[in-house]
Amino acid sequence: MSRFRRGGMTGSRDGFRDQRDKEPAVPQGLIKTARKSGQLNLSGRGLSEVPASVWRINLDTPEEAHTNVQFDASDRWWEQTDLLKLYLSSNKLQSLPDDLRLLPALVVLDVHDNLLTELPAAIGELANLQKLNVSHNKLKSLPPELAQLQNLKSLLVQHNQLEEIPDVLGQLSALEELDLSSNSLRNISGCLGGLTHLSRLNLSSNKLKSLPAEISCLKSLRQLDCTSNLLEDVPTSLAGMASLEQLYLRQNKLTFLPELPNCKLLKELHVGNNQINTLGPQHLSHLSCLGILELRDNKLKSLPDEIALLKGLERLDLTNNDLSCLPNSLANLPNLKSLQLEGNPLRGIRRDLLSKGTQEILKYLRGRIQVLDPKSEQGEAPAVTAMTMPSDALVNTHAIGTLKTLDYSDKQALAIPDAVFNAVGSSPITVVNFNKNQLMEVPLRIVELKDSVCDVNLGFNKIPTISLNLCMLQKLTHLDMRNNLLGSLPDELEALTRLQSIILSFNRFKTFPDVLYRIPTLETILIGTNQIGSIDPLQLIKLTKLSTLDLQNNDLLQIPPALGNCENLRSLSLEGNPFRNPRAAILAKGTAAILEYLRSRIPT
Repeated sequence: MSRFRRGGMTGSRDGFRDQRDKEPAVPQGLIKTARKSGQLNLSGRGLSEVPASVWRINLDTPEEAHTNVQFDASDRWWEQTDLLKLYLSSNKLQSLPDDLRLLPALVVLDVHDNLLTELPAAIGELANLQKLNVSHNKLKSLPPELAQLQNLKSLLVQHNQLEEIPDVLGQLSALEELDLSSNSLRNISGCLGGLTHLSRLNLSSNKLKSLPAEISCLKSLRQLDCTSNLLEDVPTSLAGMASLEQLYLRQNKLTFLPELPNCKLLKELHVGNNQINTLGPQHLSHLSCLGILELRDNKLKSLPDEIALLKGLERLDLTNNDLSCLPNSLANLPNLKSLQLEGNPLRGIRRDLLSKGTQEILKYLRGRIQVLDPKSEQGEAPAVTAMTMPSDALVNTHAIGTLKTLDYSDKQALAIPDAVFNAVGSSPITVVNFNKNQLMEVPLRIVELKDSVCDVNLGFNKIPTISLNLCMLQKLTHLDMRNNLLGSLPDELEALTRLQSIILSFNRFKTFPDVLYRIPTLETILIGTNQIGSIDPLQLIKLTKLSTLDLQNNDLLQIPPALGNCENLRSLSLEGNPFRNPRAAILAKGTAAILEYLRSRIPT
């Protein structure tokens, strides 16, 4: 009680109140730990300003220097490390002080989700800074002093109020990631051409009517996102971006597809929700690596036969166009797994056939080829199609030698005959197609193809488990196991370190397979029409390459808001689940709207 008498207190409750008011906004335990680890996380603490002790953490003598008499190894305050990472996100900060310069060793500064209207000039003195996240604030401009951050690799400024960017931004020669999405930019300066190490540029959700010609100087750029702008065309110089892998031009005012003769590494081209009415051979002939072509909600009236040149194409979305017919050459796309045609006035193809899915449509088109050309150019007998009687031959040797494909599909076989594998000989098979049989296990001899096979299709069988021999195909990039009896996946599947896409729709999964979270190369996961009750967004976020996730027709009672942080997702399908939110109106707006809605529900 003497403590209260010294302070002149008359009651115990008043004493505690006085003691509470003097407590620091940042617990000294956190400061002490930060001196040892070099990292301080003050996110979500309701701070309207940052205590001076944080800025002076490298300068002031710690309290324990005055109180401790003996020190063990963990209390050697004189061995403290400089603060390297400072997280201040989800607070109420309206400004940052010039004292920021007192932390010159900072490598990461994260102040996203605050109320900042400007950044101090002192930020230019953080010479070691590599990542700066100022997204979700109220910034109307960026200080020219940013040009001094010559070690900066990641600059995230999305969801602010920028109307322009300073030319000095082009001096950030080390920058690898720049996100300017969801601002009010009307023009992009040619200064960006100086960012020669930039690999990811996000300009989506602005008011851009054009892109600068200097964008062609971004020789390292792999992903360019211009979704939701006012673009009427793109500069021809875009064709010179030889490293480009993903190009997003959705929701603009394009009337034609850009010609990209030098973008030979392009894997994804998204141009949906535009006004494109023509697609010619010149738009397709050089895109041999293209895996996804999204053309939905345009005004296409026809497709050229040259679409068959896209040998790597896996997904073709033509939803809501003006197509009245399809070229038979679509049937010659060996890797096409998803063909979306809803909302087109197609004639000559029965509506019930369209509802049966991609493979049935392709079979129908192959049948039309046989009717029009009963023999191939080499005078060989036609291949088996839906319109002809099955051949007596066990395997197509021409496909083995020329197409590097081992095809024994639609035979309703209980097992794959040894003669099929024997026919391979020394040929380097890259594609295996055993779908639509009655297989109850993965064929054991498939392991003989492990040195070359990249694509395996075992869909439409009765396989209850994936055996370890499949997990030995370490060059595998695409695996199709749809319409089987799978309820789990083996942990050994994570040995498939090149796997990019996996199709597990129409199986018996009750939980999302944990092993998928441990395959960082995955770009596409289709696991619709199962019984999955939950997903772990914190694990999904680790799959940084994941762009397509199909969870339709499962048992998800709720969608965790943290899923909104999976900002690399370009296609998220959630329809047919029993959750109440997001509502159908949000789902109908597409993936970007769903993710933004989920992010808005994350507690701050």
